[in-house]
Amino acid sequence: MAIGEASGEAAGETAGRDFIRDIIADDLAAKRRSKVVTRFPPEPNGYLHIGHAKSICLNFGVAEEFGGQCHLRFDDTNPTKEEQEYIDAIKADVRWLGFDWGAHLHHASDYFEQLFAWAEHLIQSGKAYVDDQSQDEMRAKRGTLTEAGQNSPFRERKVEENLDLFRRMRAGEFDNGARVLRAKIDMASGNINLRDPVLYRILKAHHPRTGTAWSIYPSYDFAHGQSDAIEGITHSLCTLEFEDHRPLYEWFLANLPVPSKPRQYEFARLNLTYTVLSKRVLTELVRGGHVKSWDDPRMPTLAGLRRRGVPPESLRDFVKRIGVSKSNSIVDMGMLDFSIREVLNTTAQRRMAVLRPLKVVIENYPESKTEELEAVNHPENEAAGTRKLHFGREIYVERDDFMEVPEKKFYRLSPGSEVRLRYAYFITCREIVKNAAGEVTELRCIYDPATKGGNAPDGRKVKATLHWVSAADAVKAEVRIFNQLFSKPDPDASNFAGDLNPQSMEVLADCQIERSLVDYKAPVQFERQGYFCRDIDSTPQKLVFNRTVGLRDTYSKVSGVKPPGQK
Repeated sequence: MAIGEASGEAAGETAGRDFIRDIIADDLAAKRRSKVVTRFPPEPNGYLHIGHAKSICLNFGVAEEFGGQCHLRFDDTNPTKEEQEYIDAIKADVRWLGFDWGAHLHHASDYFEQLFAWAEHLIQSGKAYVDDQSQDEMRAKRGTLTEAGQNSPFRERKVEENLDLFRRMRAGEFDNGARVLRAKIDMASGNINLRDPVLYRILKAHHPRTGTAWSIYPSYDFAHGQSDAIEGITHSLCTLEFEDHRPLYEWFLANLPVPSKPRQYEFARLNLTYTVLSKRVLTELVRGGHVKSWDDPRMPTLAGLRRRGVPPESLRDFVKRIGVSKSNSIVDMGMLDFSIREVLNTTAQRRMAVLRPLKVVIENYPESKTEELEAVNHPENEAAGTRKLHFGREIYVERDDFMEVPEKKFYRLSPGSEVRLRYAYFITCREIVKNAAGEVTELRCIYDPATKGGNAPDGRKVKATLHWVSAADAVKAEVRIFNQLFSKPDPDASNFAGDLNPQSMEVLADCQIERSLVDYKAPVQFERQGYFCRDIDSTPQKLVFNRTVGLRDTYSKVSGVKPPGQK
């Protein structure tokens, strides 16, 4: 897979078109289908991540484009890993992305009785049998890609015995793992998925919807295609890892009296640099305490992205940009950041916040004087209006905007240099105050009263404009700077802990922000800093903001992680 490509074939496609949409359009034109019905079928065993966003946008998107419908169906066939928390989170995520399933909310568990009846149909047709082998024994006899599997010694059980054992499995007479129901297909098949796959296993566990009514549960492969058929799904859209499962999907549909015949189509899943989208890894990140929660803003979960302040429109735009392909590739994280900035640049109002404050005393500004200055809320949107800033003798500027011994091309504050304060005046640094450790704690400056509003009547120019906040009027806040969770563009999912970025989160506890941000709840641009949002940890006593994304690439500047392609 090539890093940095949007998708293998998307680049050659016209805007808004891809092979899936072409297939659907052809099916409708040829009258092979009279209506488009798709589905998004998540397992409720964790939170959705950004890879799921691609599938959600595709399934709901094509249904909307072609006047059809998309179902939300929970694949709740493994009660040991499913929780109501996950079900509720998935619903919230789909709605947040801007999609609605309407009346079409379904669960695989809705069809447990029908699936059981169809399993009995396979037994009665001589196409399924109860196997007493252990999991290890079945694995040993399954064979390899180059070696055929071996038939189970229980493969030729009589139909009556298989029916009796299967019904007793349902009744709970046997222990977990004692028996399974398998399809009788072909143990010598070149496709390992057709080597007598397991249809049912004994699992005595409480189910979120059916409680303890069932002691056996269907496999994903057995439940999925039949659920599609029951719901009248026309185009079952899956990621590429299910391509080898398609023959099994079609075998079940061909050998059962299902009410419809859906077709499965596979597309490339989303892979992002500096990101792991394995649900197993994401679960271990949470349970191992590597992150604080499923909605930790460093997580690639939709809940984490939402908490970080990522607008849903930007995810939809990102998915559209990367396209739908048949070949796997790795998308540069910078493409997602670009889509986020594209939306926030238009929608986010501007405010000033000093994240690493350095106090400035303007010595020739009257001590008792305070004045109001007018600031625009959005430079490209007059309708956003203006706001008032208080200005006084003491202000805060960014510590990074001062250098005692300036490097070449450093045009911000330094001894003797003159800079512009946004919306305010020109100031010149005259003196540095240090503490006993030799650290700069304060700057003594003077201002030019004739430059109010940031312009000099004599036409002189300065090379830097700084943001600032009034020391008397500013509000203290905590700001959390989030960087990539992993330090490598291709983290190792098998040993993910070794690739975690130790600088993935920086907490700045003593930030000074505009007072207007106290009651401001929308996404905002801190001028010269990036885009931020209020975190759910905020209280009236303590404001907390998360950085959504910087104004430009910050891989190397903030986290020390080199951007893709940089040596």
